Amino acid sequence: MDLSGRTALVTGSTSGIGFATAEALLKAGATVVISGRSEERVAEAAGKLNGDVRGIAADIATAEGVAELVNQLPDVDVLVNNMGIYGAQPVFEIEDAEWQRYFDTNVMSGVRLARHYTPRMVERGWGRVIFVSSESSVFTPTEMVHYGMTKTAQLAISRGMAQAVKGTGVTVNSVLPGPTLTPGVEEFIRDRVGEGGEEEFVRTERPTLLLGRLIRPHEVANLITYVASDLSSATTGAALRVDGGTAPTLIP
Repeated sequence: MDLSGRTALVTGSTSGIGFATAEALLKAGATVVISGRSEERVAEAAGKLNGDVRGIAADIATAEGVAELVNQLPDVDVLVNNMGIYGAQPVFEIEDAEWQRYFDTNVMSGVRLARHYTPRMVERGWGRVIFVSSESSVFTPTEMVHYGMTKTAQLAISRGMAQAVKGTGVTVNSVLPGPTLTPGVEEFIRDRVGEGGEEEFVRTERPTLLLGRLIRPHEVANLITYVASDLSSATTGAALRVDGGTAPTLIP
């Protein structure tokens, strides 16, 4: 997979899946721009990466933050909409403001960035837009319905955008990771099962996970890198699972 000469923006890339994706895209030869809310964390993450990398700090959960980012980075060849939030909360206790915060962060950030970058990709005749969704998009977790709602929305958006740019050389896809062992998920596990750790979490909270273990960030990044490359030229409008078999469905 050769991404030499391509510029990729990976949002939410100071840790976890986003950081692993930035690392994988760099290894494939891309120029990579990482982003996050904190200048300190962006600089720290960029310092850990080898290759042609820069960082931009902006709160892309807001329209103003997206405008700031695209002002600093007008064009990209690959857009990886990875930034997102999650957390457990009983569905009937989620207030309006929290529903809106999840939607703005997980959905509108990607919509706004894709709305800016995708038409410019079409003009150049090549581009990759990738929404990092989740197996929760098709297998709604009872403990975080608001999160699952945003991930389902990403599938509809990416499919509709793919249809809008058909035949242009630009592809739009969603990647659906399953439970992945990131620093944030480690904390989530402690909240859910205490000191039982990964094994207990899989046994009690994600029993359909066929791997029998949590996914590692680089395993998700491998699929994202493929989708970002020329090798995936016939893949568009798709929801591609890298969920370890968690969602007990055949489709997507």
